[in-house]
Amino acid sequence: MAKGSEPRRVGRARALWIILRSVAVTLAITIPTVADVHRGRYRREDGDRRLDWWSRRLLAFVGLRCRVENPHGTVVPKGRPVIIMSNHSSLYDIPLVFQSLPGSIRMLTKRELFRVPIWGRGLAAGEFVAIDRRDRAQAIRDLAAARLKMESGIVLWIAPEGTRSRDGRLRPFKKGGFMLALETGATIIPVGIRGARDVLPARSLRFAPGREATVTIGRPIEASRYTLETRDRLMAEVEREIRTLAALP
Repeated sequence: MAKGSEPRRVGRARALWIILRSVAVTLAITIPTVADVHRGRYRREDGDRRLDWWSRRLLAFVGLRCRVENPHGTVVPKGRPVIIMSNHSSLYDIPLVFQSLPGSIRMLTKRELFRVPIWGRGLAAGEFVAIDRRDRAQAIRDLAAARLKMESGIVLWIAPEGTRSRDGRLRPFKKGGFMLALETGATIIPVGIRGARDVLPARSLRFAPGREATVTIGRPIEASRYTLETRDRLMAEVEREIRTLAALP
């Protein structure tokens, strides 16, 4: 896309069709996952497989091509806590990350989504982790639950901005994810996403299909090199990396 040009958006009918298909595939993985948990048959590898299928379908519905760049040859380590941190300006950041990195990736997401009928139960059943940013005591409990998930092999994906950026610029980082990284001695993998916002900006239903997004994987950052007293330095380092990887000013 030429600098300064606006992606061509589809009409309402096409946008509605994309939304309906996206909802359908989301239900297609949510219902069997909830059923598996209810019957005591849930296996994490089944959740991984469903999320892979779901994310590929979402990208296909809008013809979004995913190009992955890994200039440092970063590998997601096994047997230790890992947190992926990226910029976040579009709902399509979610399937892009699932398609770009290996492992049992689950997102730390706002607790309100867990209250949505059916979908919320699917998030809980699929081992996604809630965070309540409005209630500090609950947030502490949520981060403790996130730690247990990580200890069991979940690779946690956190958007340190806390929510999607409306203008694509990097918003100030929240501290919760970094506290978790320090407490667990996690390896932080910074990721920069470019192009997802062109397809669907935050808080918009104006789709622009047929584009390409780039996911750039950065060099791992060891939270164990920092302490609570030097947390701000860790946050600054991760912010610099994400800003560079996403080519943000």
